[in-house]
Formats: sequence, C-alpha cells, structure tokens
Amino acid sequence: MALPFSQAVILSHHQRPDLRAEAAAADVMRSAFDPAYGEAWNAHQLSSFMTMPGVTLTIATLDRANIGFSLTRQIMDEAELMLIATHRSWQKRGIGQMLLQDFISRARKSRMGTLQLEVRDNNPAVKFYMNHGFECIHRRTAYYKGKNGILYEALSLQMTLA
Repeated sequence: MALPFSQAVILSHHQRPDLRAEAAAADVMRSAFDPAYGEAWNAHQLSSFMTMPGVTLTIATLDRANIGFSLTRQIMDEAELMLIATHRSWQKRGIGQMLLQDFISRARKSRMGTLQLEVRDNNPAVKFYMNHGFECIHRRTAYYKGKNGILYEALSLQMTLA
C-alpha cells in the first residue's frame, strides 16, 4: 500500500552553507515566484544569508525532486520566515502548509515568543498566513516596487506563541 504523498515528503534542515540545498531552493524560487515582483533572491543573497547565525534552510523533497523550501532565522526569542515557496507543479497540495507548520513547530521547540514575516499586500499568501494564525501588525506604504513600476504595501505579520 502506497503512503499518502505528504508522508513521503522529506524535510531536510540545513543550518550551514550547503551548495546543493541552496541550488535546490534557487530552482524552486525560479519556478514559484512571479518575476514581475522581483522577490526571488539570487544565489549570492542566499549563500550570504546562510552564513549568518540562527539561519535554517529547509528543503522539501519527494522521490529526490525538490518541491519546496523555507528560509528562516531565529534571533533571541523571535523567529522570522524570510522566504517560503513551493515549486509551481506542486502548489495547492499542502507543501507550503507542511513547511509553515515545520517552521512553527521548530520555533515552539526552541521556545520562541513570536514569529514574524513580511509579505506584499496583494500576494495570495496573505490569506494563507492569516488562516494559520498570523496577524497584521504593521503596513509599509510603497515598499515593494514591481518591475512594471507599480508600488505595493508590505504587510508585517506576527504570530505570538503561547
């Protein structure tokens, strides 16, 4: 009997620079992020960020295919979700939810008090985060600039862990 695919997905956590993991994340980013908004990080940004303390790059794989990732960091009693993405061919199948729940679970185990993230206000992910318990605590006007020149607000979202 085959396992449901969610049970076959492997999450691997990388807390030091790892070229394969970074390449996997870059591949997912190219597929997942709309280039009109310029939100995907380049290889240099990702590899530089991986050298910082408290950073974890989590790669979701299924049958050796990289299907999603999250990039997080912990500082003091706060954890921040920097990036999260699911490969376009795997979107709407619960991979993002698995990655987000993994982030929340790891933060709880590390006794983090709050979780933070920032998202463009017209990003469909806003609803996803709100449905998982995040609340908007701040808006930054004209923070993101799309390649078409249109400016978008940034939403600072937070979840308080009990």
